Parts: sequence; structure tokens; C-alpha cells
Amino acid sequence: MDETWINAGHTTPKVWVDETVTSSRRAFLDGLSTGLTNPSGKRKRLIICHIGNENGFVAEGLWCFESKKTGDYQEEMNGESFEQWFSKVLPHLEDNAVIVMDNAPYYSRRLEKIPTTSSKKVEIQNWLPSKNISFEDSMLRVQLLKIVKERKLEYQKYIVDEIAAGQNKIVLPLPPYHCELNSIELIWADVKNFVAQHNTTFKFADLKVLFDEALKRVTAEKWEKCVLHVISEVETKMWKLDNIIEAQIEPLIIQIGEDDTTDEETNSSS
Repeated sequence: MDETWINAGHTTPKVWVDETVTSSRRAFLDGLSTGLTNPSGKRKRLIICHIGNENGFVAEGLWCFESKKTGDYQEEMNGESFEQWFSKVLPHLEDNAVIVMDNAPYYSRRLEKIPTTSSKKVEIQNWLPSKNISFEDSMLRVQLLKIVKERKLEYQKYIVDEIAAGQNKIVLPLPPYHCELNSIELIWADVKNFVAQHNTTFKFADLKVLFDEALKRVTAEKWEKCVLHVISEVETKMWKLDNIIEAQIEPLIIQIGEDDTTDEETNSSS
């Protein structure tokens, strides 16, 4: 599962150029076109969220809308809207389905607010007894925060996890900055490439038509290849890198303040 966006002016970054034509006048005399002029600015954009697996896109899984802002598209994705869409998609998945997603802020809303270092002392004092966690009234704020730190993992739950668990599904968040482990990224690249190659009007209405056509061209076979690529190649590469890093770092670890001598060596020296 993942979200993406496409601008109305989305085109290929590179095109073939006839270098023998040195000016627009030369092109005109030779009866040639100087090509399309790329639009300035980003214009309107389409924001998309979808989900799929080796069997193709999930039925009723598409969430698509026009952006109203020109800045970061993530400004228009929010937790409440995403959770509503997520809840509607879950019934279309098999029981015990594992949903791979990244760590975008709107996916990562906490079920409840846990005190942090910016919390007031009274807020911490109210939170602890709500969890039946004992503390002394005389404790300082720093002492209360230490108790919170020791116990917070028990209550650090996410809304999407609970929504998924309620319908016998599992959320698998990716490590930060590892989008290559999500096979839908390859699907988005294919979809965007099709739109870029066929986008000639740079009009939003035409963009939507191109996008719909691009989605229809993504077959179950395409999805299966993308999933297998991530599992057999990308994940394998990651495991190899982990092993290399571990082999290089292990000899460099120095234990500070520990006695490396064994009891037997200590007794011998005595």
C-alpha cells in the first residue's frame, strides 16, 4: 500500500532530439515540429492511494482526488481521511493479510497521547494513575518521566494497527527511507511513465483519463513480477548488506567499564 501524485504537466525528463536542427526557423523551413513546450509550474495534481498484491490491485482500493494546494501533497493527506479509506479497504483483503506501508505521519497516528519531555508535570501525574502505575507525590518531573519511559512501550499503539487487528489483518511498517522494499513503488513508476509518455495536453481532465488507462494496463502478471523482484532481489541484497555491516562492526565494539577477565583467570592470579 502506498500513495503517490501526478502533476497535470507530468512529462518525461528526457526526449530524443535531432541535433541537426539548430533553430526553430530551420525546423519550419524543413517542415519539422519543434515539439511540445513543457508547461511552467506544477499546475493541478492528482493524489492517489492504492493497494495491491501479486494478484493485482485490490478491488475498491483506489482513493483518488484532485489536490487543492501547490505545495507538498502530503499536506492534504491526513490521519482521519486515511483511516476512513483504510477501514473500507480492509474487508476486501483476506484474513491475516499483511499490509506493507511506510511511516508517513498520517499512517502513524498514536491511539493515545503518551507524556513526553515537553509534557507538564501535572499531565504526567494524571497519565500514570490512569494506567494504574504507582508513583510518589514527592517525585520530581524527571523521575516521573523515567517511569513513563520504562512503561510506555505497553501503551505505544497506533490507530491503523488497531483498525487492522479488528479485522484480522496485520500492518507491517517499513524501516524509514526504505521505500524500495514496497513493491507498489515499481507499479507507480510504471504508471507514471505511461502518463508521461502520453501526456500531450497538460490538462487535468486528460491527466485523469491517462491515469485510469495506465492503471488498467497494470496486470496481475506485472504485479507478481514486482513482488518477486522485491522478495528475491531487494530483500536478499538487504540481508547481505546487514551481514557485511555486522562483520565489519563487530570487531570494533569496545565494552566500556567491564572486566573481560574470567573467574578462572581471577582465581589463578590470586
